[in-house]
Amino acid sequence: MIKEKTILKLKLNTDPRWVNIAEKNIEDILVDHAWCEQKAASTGISMIIHYPEKTRLVDELTDLVAEEWSHFERVILELRKRGFALGRPRKDEYVVQLLAHVRKGGARERQLMDQLLVSALIEARSCERFKLLWQNIADQELSKFYYELMVSEAAHFVSYVDLAKEYCDPKLVEERLQELLVIEGEIVTNLPVRDDRMH
Repeated sequence: MIKEKTILKLKLNTDPRWVNIAEKNIEDILVDHAWCEQKAASTGISMIIHYPEKTRLVDELTDLVAEEWSHFERVILELRKRGFALGRPRKDEYVVQLLAHVRKGGARERQLMDQLLVSALIEARSCERFKLLWQNIADQELSKFYYELMVSEAAHFVSYVDLAKEYCDPKLVEERLQELLVIEGEIVTNLPVRDDRMH
């Protein structure tokens, strides 16, 4: 079982009402989830493009991108099973607000650290939401599906943090991670509970 406070280090748990809202709006949630997976794959590709000289990053993110794209395909399949179309992507205010805290300028490694840690937090929050769906959704097929993705997202969180420590001072990474965890908790606190969003 994923323990958010110890493994993912999240400062704030999702309002439990979210899963009830999500279950009643599963088409919107699946559509939003599909686009979240697409964006996660695109983020990994972007980092590979910007940091091609970092061999471990390229190798690990190549695998991560492939896995995120397979998740996109799997969510599409779940949509099709239920007679739903993909639909258009929606603005993810949660991600937009987190990305605003990636520091621009300065050392290239510092920006990479922030990009990796923000990506880690997005994976952590997704993992926490998937856990809620796994434990509470009535659709047993989707429950199993979200259990599998929950485990995968937890591994992605760890990978992103480990990569940050590979290329930056681990002590600075931990300090910045703690800062961003507080910021992430404040973002979640201030965002409304939505019936059509994964975040």
